[in-house]
Amino acid sequence: MYERDAAAQSLGIVLEEVGPGYARLAMEIAPSMLNGHDVAHGGLIFTLADTAFAYACNSHNERNVALSAQISFVAPGRAGRRLVAVARERSRAGRTGVYDVEVGDEGQTIAFFRGTSYRIDGTVI
Repeated sequence: MYERDAAAQSLGIVLEEVGPGYARLAMEIAPSMLNGHDVAHGGLIFTLADTAFAYACNSHNERNVALSAQISFVAPGRAGRRLVAVARERSRAGRTGVYDVEVGDEGQTIAFFRGTSYRIDGTVI
């Protein structure tokens, strides 16, 4: 899946670990990712979390897409810092799943993300 993920690759998102219902990804905040307040743009933090969610919900080799997602930002991301997003499956029943993603920066939580997935036909591999 990562080989086809042009968006993640173009942002420098790295897949560090994936397992059933779990994914860990990382991204360094480049100066071009800062907003007008000189902190990481929330959309890019969301993208990192959403990407971790995607890998976790597709980790069972069943194709899933996002049904809904929301994020709460609790601290700013800074240029040059490495953000890590850890996604964990909370529920998987029928065609839907619920996943929590925590985005952190060297021990400090930056954001909490919750996504609901919807299983579609086909397999990932």
